Amino acid sequence: MLFTQREGNGRDLVLLHGWGMNGDVWEGVVPALAENFRVTSVDLPGHGRSPLSTEFTLQAIAEQVAEAAPEGAIVLGWSLGGLIATQMALTFPKQVAGLILLCSAPRFVRAKDWPGGVDADVLAGFARDLQTDFEGTIKRFLAIQAMGSDRAREEMRVLRDRLFRHGEPNHAALAGGLEILRSVDLRARLSELKCPTWLIAGEHDMLFPPAAARQTRELIADSSLIIIKGAGHAPFISHPDVFISTLENISANHG
Repeated sequence: MLFTQREGNGRDLVLLHGWGMNGDVWEGVVPALAENFRVTSVDLPGHGRSPLSTEFTLQAIAEQVAEAAPEGAIVLGWSLGGLIATQMALTFPKQVAGLILLCSAPRFVRAKDWPGGVDADVLAGFARDLQTDFEGTIKRFLAIQAMGSDRAREEMRVLRDRLFRHGEPNHAALAGGLEILRSVDLRARLSELKCPTWLIAGEHDMLFPPAAARQTRELIADSSLIIIKGAGHAPFISHPDVFISTLENISANHG
């Protein structure tokens, strides 16, 4: 069973964190969000306080999150969490009332028709280095996430603190997450989404640049794109007020 934290009243909002993190990564914005939403933050399997009870694959993780999440929620996935949220919306369309993809791509690896992605060798290097220099590899990944942000130093400090708060993430879960980032390509399935979708991108995000966000929007019929100026890969940390107001506007306009 996945560890979840629930706070507030209102329409349901589920928060899915990114690679290596846990639900505590949202703690800076949850109190304000809880004024308008019933917020459920999830520790993905092998992260934070959730055990890894199955292989860390996209479908298996989406199924576990669906079991833990309330029905009819807006599901927000950040980075790797966005792939999981998308898979959840595709597999359990009646359970997801709205999808928010925060700095998250349907494909993270660069290709000729997808120039905004990450070089596959970079992800392969992270997977290899996890075996020999765990903490150093984590720090390098966090540095990439913070890169480009107006508040990069503070952002990296917060991410590192919350990542290790409950001990080290499960190594098999980390490797599985990197494999998802390296191999998954959901672009061909985005036309199957039944719910309204919002893309939120950071202006200076190095992992999911605005150009990739615009390409993603073109693949989803009922979608909107919001770009947060000055933000990198974690705008909920660097620009919390803008992030919170963006979600409140989405809820108000979605009825």
